[in-house]
Amino acid sequence: MSDCSLQQALNMALQHACEDDDRVLIFGEDVGGLGGVFRVTDGLQNKFGAERVFDTPLAESAIMGMAVGLALAGWRPVPEIQFDGFSYPAIDQIVNQVARMHYRSRGKANMPITLRLPSFGGIRAPEHHGESLESLFAHVPGLKVVSPSSPAEGYHLLRQSIADPDPVIFMEPKSRYWHREPFDPTAEIETLPVGTSRVVRPGRHATLVAWGAMVSRCLQVAELAAEDGVELEVLDLRWLKPIDADGLAGSVARTRRAVIVHEAPLTAGLGAEVSTLITERCFDTLRAPVQRITGYDVPYPSGALEDEYLPSIDRILTGVQTVLEYRRG
Repeated sequence: MSDCSLQQALNMALQHACEDDDRVLIFGEDVGGLGGVFRVTDGLQNKFGAERVFDTPLAESAIMGMAVGLALAGWRPVPEIQFDGFSYPAIDQIVNQVARMHYRSRGKANMPITLRLPSFGGIRAPEHHGESLESLFAHVPGLKVVSPSSPAEGYHLLRQSIADPDPVIFMEPKSRYWHREPFDPTAEIETLPVGTSRVVRPGRHATLVAWGAMVSRCLQVAELAAEDGVELEVLDLRWLKPIDADGLAGSVARTRRAVIVHEAPLTAGLGAEVSTLITERCFDTLRAPVQRITGYDVPYPSGALEDEYLPSIDRILTGVQTVLEYRRG
């Protein structure tokens, strides 16, 4: 076991997927010789050849259209769109073809496509490079949506996504690409089923629900809260479609309070769906209204204002304080 970054873990997952299944194809803008903007595909073209790892034109709709055709022909495409905000031109293909083809064909056509999408903010990038589109994709029937929070999660979730017969939107938190922690890809671990969350820190006073980069931030909050004797449970939702409603309800039933944290704007964000699930299943045990700590209802700002936009430790702690101090009138 050695320290490994999320970028390296994803690279290993792609390499092992290609080794295990000759049908896996990796393609997108600059993924071949360059190895991708974030070097997630670095070295894969040299190892597997330009017929399995190749560059495409700068046309996101064409990338996804190609993926649909390859899936229909029996391949397992793993396309990459360089940045979250660049996926908008491909929405037509994703919604009307990728998500619907299995249903439209009455189960005769599978779409085993894993769209790798560098997502969310935190890297001080220019416009269209810090979008949080999980609620958009999660709203589309036929798509699965997942976001890893660590190198180990990135490796196993990507392997699981590529092996899945359904199309998966794999949202990679850009700000965590270079985070390192001990990881051994050869270790035998229990692979949780698709649609399963994970408690990454147990607690008893409130549950922090997050995904992607915000899991790490919530763990920081839990460490600080522990200094004052407050034990916060941190739940990594992992799968954003399907959502683990049972795991979510189980955690909140134990703590009786919940704070949801995500980077996307508040209105119609995925936190609203999570909050509703909690309320539906835990109404009798909740001791305070569910709180949401999110981005603001504005276009994603420039890098200079990024820290003001993203959920900060102070804002999350304020949400925790709100649920802990709530008293029914």
